Amino acid sequence: MSLDHRLSPELEELRRTVEAFAHDVVAPKIGEFYEHHEFPYEIVREMGRMGLFGLPFPEEYGGMGGDYLALGIALEELARVDSSVAITLEAGVSLGAMPVFHFGTEEQKREWLPRMCTGEVLGAFGLTEPDGGSDAGATRTTAVRDGDEWVINGSKCFITNSGTDITGLVTVTAVTGRKDDGKPLISSIIVPSGTPGFTVGAPYSKVGWNASDTRELSFSDVRVPVGNLLGTEGRGYAQFLRILDEGRIAIAALATGLAQGCVDESLKYAKDRHAFGKPIGANQAIQFKLADMELRAHTSRLAWRDAASRLVHGEPFKKEAALAKLYSSEIAVDNAREATQIHGGYGFMNEYPVARMWRDSKILEIGEGTSEVQRLLIARELGL
Repeated sequence: MSLDHRLSPELEELRRTVEAFAHDVVAPKIGEFYEHHEFPYEIVREMGRMGLFGLPFPEEYGGMGGDYLALGIALEELARVDSSVAITLEAGVSLGAMPVFHFGTEEQKREWLPRMCTGEVLGAFGLTEPDGGSDAGATRTTAVRDGDEWVINGSKCFITNSGTDITGLVTVTAVTGRKDDGKPLISSIIVPSGTPGFTVGAPYSKVGWNASDTRELSFSDVRVPVGNLLGTEGRGYAQFLRILDEGRIAIAALATGLAQGCVDESLKYAKDRHAFGKPIGANQAIQFKLADMELRAHTSRLAWRDAASRLVHGEPFKKEAALAKLYSSEIAVDNAREATQIHGGYGFMNEYPVARMWRDSKILEIGEGTSEVQRLLIARELGL
């Protein structure tokens, strides 16, 4: 596989298009949405019209015929300006639509993907549970077969895109039986929004990602047709492991964008802010901070693009995805901290983008697998 990660003309055009959209459309408006904890519906609709939600899906399902590299490019450019918008796209694609694309029947794909590719409908992935956390295999939500229906009971937490006005479905992992050794058989089941007994909680009060939608879900005797089973019964655990492996590449691209955005804002500020009769960027201490920040963002970009290239070429990518997610999330936190320091007191004011970036960065070390989990995965891939 080539190590040349320069973009093709088509991907460079995509990058420039999303870059312009982020600066011209997202940047002027997102601060107000963020401050008021409001979901930016018009921005999301525009992303849908641009085809961003359909980037990695075939044209036959309403997609753009691209791949995960194209998705990562878009996520990085969006996150350079705002992570709430970026995570809405990331979750809508890699957690919402990808399970249907990878494991759904042809009928399920035809029913859901065209609307998800245009952003008309958002999907969510109901995996995490209040008592589970990183132990995704400790699922307590159950789905019992009753004739031609599944009856679902349980709860999920921290679910992105689950309660918007345009959320159409949540793919829920549930225990549908037991193996001979007593271990649970976990399956994935599509639950459409509005199904009786399916309750969406109020939006969480979060530290960051305040313009994105995150909620707790509960299921009380929720009945859906047996045809809503996604893939093979009992294969839900393997399915969500694949989804999370891919999703880590997307999160790594998002984290890279946040890290680069910290460079962008800090460089601009260092040139404009004067102290003691000169721009603060003339001080070697600031120059070294910016050099290290650029180094981190550049290395992170190489890492996620390497993992994405392996995925696109059908090569093993689990280790590389974990490496990219681990490194990019940690350097995003580092860059956000340094950007805040460079801005001084202004970095603590919400009117400055770096304040959002600082608040948004920490979750990247937690969501879609904590840094500790990534280290475990890397060690296992090394044969330990």
